[in-house]
Amino acid sequence: MRWLILLILTATLARADGEPAGEFDYYVLSLSWSPTWCAQEGAARGSPQCDADADFGWVLHGLWPQYERGWPSHCRTVHEDPSRAVTGAMADIMGSSGLAWYQWKRHGRCSGLSAPAYFEAARQAFEAVNRPAVFRKLKDPVRLPAAIVEEAFLRANPDWRPDMLTITCKAGRIQEARLCLTRDLRPRKCGADVVRDCAMRDALMDPIP
Repeated sequence: MRWLILLILTATLARADGEPAGEFDYYVLSLSWSPTWCAQEGAARGSPQCDADADFGWVLHGLWPQYERGWPSHCRTVHEDPSRAVTGAMADIMGSSGLAWYQWKRHGRCSGLSAPAYFEAARQAFEAVNRPAVFRKLKDPVRLPAAIVEEAFLRANPDWRPDMLTITCKAGRIQEARLCLTRDLRPRKCGADVVRDCAMRDALMDPIP
């Protein structure tokens, strides 16, 4: 019984569903490498993000409100859900309006902002990142240490420190770059539960089609 109670408490600390909107400490800006998502699930779904002429590299996965430990989710908010026009306008940097809607439902409501204001903040944060051009130049799949991807981001953004950024992997591939931001969208140190860099030395990175 003791282990069950501990498991429940740990899950509660990690994520809190249905919390009041606007009560959080900082943001995590998540950028996903589109070829990885397409290889793992997007192409099978027939997502337009994965079309041969789509030309997506690093795309905005989401802007996530975060606690110093754990994160809120599916918060209660007084703001209306976004219109199709609002989510559709994010497809140029998120790959699809469907992702924009999902991110609002799970994370955006927790920001305490209206949907237009939340997506405006997400776009502002995304556009402030210098995404390393070297990865757009890949012609063939490569295997590389995840630390190389982190170093490329740090060189492209000299105001960042290593403790502000983490690189994640999934199923042996480079998955995401996650940058921690203050509530006014300035880079800051990540919480201990966010800074968990992928340690792979031979992570696969596919080129943009």
